Amino acid sequence: MVLSKAKIKLIRSLERRKCRQEEGLFVVEGPKTVADMMAKARPRLIVATPEWIKQTGINDGNAEEVFVCSADELRKSSLLKTPQSVLALFAVDDFTSKATLPSPTKLSIGLDAVQDPGNLGTIIRIADWFGIEDIFLGDGCADPLNPKVVQATMGSMARVNLRQVDLKELIDNLDADFPIYGTTLDGRNIYEEKLTEGGMIIMGNEGNGISPEIRKRLNRKLYIPHHQHAATAPDSLNVAVATAITCAEFKRRQL
Repeated sequence: MVLSKAKIKLIRSLERRKCRQEEGLFVVEGPKTVADMMAKARPRLIVATPEWIKQTGINDGNAEEVFVCSADELRKSSLLKTPQSVLALFAVDDFTSKATLPSPTKLSIGLDAVQDPGNLGTIIRIADWFGIEDIFLGDGCADPLNPKVVQATMGSMARVNLRQVDLKELIDNLDADFPIYGTTLDGRNIYEEKLTEGGMIIMGNEGNGISPEIRKRLNRKLYIPHHQHAATAPDSLNVAVATAITCAEFKRRQL
């Protein structure tokens, strides 16, 4: 089928959150990411080069619509500066999970206003790496279906449940002894503290950290020690880096 101007306009419109909400669709680009997402859900539309189609054997049975086009035609549809050999549209409903309470026997992540799409996508990928299945996205977080977020996950969002919640309300509905961890400057050294197998790790905003309302709901404060004592030492870590360090230490204890 020929890719019409209307289809190109639809694809490019999905760069905007309002349009994603109205259409109930979002864009995924790149061979690996599209393949990972297809393992979870059937795409509504695929736009790909003949080479990709031949290599994968994809046909009309794998998606509602399949368009074979040249690299130049794909470039007109792509939201990337350097388009790859395939893009696909997926239904929002196939990749959004209903809000449920976190499990006391499993580790989960709660995000408090993590605004940068690249950071959010990287955190989703980190969660996937460490086998953490649930991320609870509080108010102020970047849209998890933003193309930049999706690209940064490298397909990991197909294996991680993303739940958009009121983080304060969620925590208030948990048992009083449910472990709520957070990394703070007044926390205790993460490498010396006893860490539970289950619980929620709260990570805060890039500039302000964990908000006061969420901070007072933490019952286990952790600190990642630095080893630079100069006056010019950084006063904080990137939130995605801090998430990786924290998750790695929790999982190391479980080996």
